[in-house]
Amino acid sequence: MTDAVAPDAELDASGLNCPLPLLKAKLELNRLASGAVLKVTATDAGSQRDFRTFARLAGHTLLREEDDNGVYRYWLKKA
Repeated sequence: MTDAVAPDAELDASGLNCPLPLLKAKLELNRLASGAVLKVTATDAGSQRDFRTFARLAGHTLLREEDDNGVYRYWLKKA
């Protein structure tokens, strides 16, 4: 499957448990310019709730999310 949105940066948080995928994503977003897209890959099922909540509270846009047999991918657009 091709990415619907070409990310400006990618973060592989596979194998990390909550809250590490989110913390690493926050650090990566801090480095990016406003409007940039970060693609995050995670394997922690709890990351779905975390990323939805984080995007809403921080004002970022969760452009897309995928669940591919326990591999979760998120496209976050920085506010």
